[in-house]
Amino acid sequence: MSGGFMKFGVVVEKDEDGYYVASVPELPGCHTQAKTLDEVMKRIKEAIEACLEVEGLKSQAD
Repeated sequence: MSGGFMKFGVVVEKDEDGYYVASVPELPGCHTQAKTLDEVMKRIKEAIEACLEVEGLKSQAD
């Protein structure tokens, strides 16, 4: 998507140890965790970028 950006739904839950756990249902295996909500949101953005990069590499290999 040239010049634009994509939107993904993010599910955030708090686990029994008090960590926030975020996942992206549309991107299997795309998840992260952090102690604060701000940090988990920063990390999930990075995780989405990494997942999309991997998917792009897979597409090029096909």
